[in-house]
Amino acid sequence: MDKRQLLNQLLVDLFNHILLLEERNIKNRGLKNLSITEVHIIEAVNKAEHPSMGEVASRLMVTVGTLSTSVNRLIQKGYITSKRSDKDRRVVLLSLTEKGKEAYQIHESFHDKMINKVLEKSHLKDDELLISSLEKLLQFFESLKI
Repeated sequence: MDKRQLLNQLLVDLFNHILLLEERNIKNRGLKNLSITEVHIIEAVNKAEHPSMGEVASRLMVTVGTLSTSVNRLIQKGYITSKRSDKDRRVVLLSLTEKGKEAYQIHESFHDKMINKVLEKSHLKDDELLISSLEKLLQFFESLKI
């Protein structure tokens, strides 16, 4: 297998493993009623500076309509609350409930363990090369969004 095929296979396998293991981790940690998509919505709400439906949809690269269905389910499950903005009634603001914050922490701990393993016994030059390569890949993905 040449380098290009190997790199492609590694990226595909990593992507698939991360999604599978993220979902397995949340199920094993007691969040059996959440899909990985819903967990990523919770993460986006937590990380958004002003978590409106529009900003969260943009972060997730989905339409507001698509996001709306999942957000309504998360509201029913007790992970998210929503309210209209006082400044602009067209804007719907989202926030995490305590249950949502706990789900976010469980998900974030998986990411922490994953990054700790990647950085385990590595050297600064190796880390810089990995980061640079991943930044290039992200720039490529970002260029396709437009």
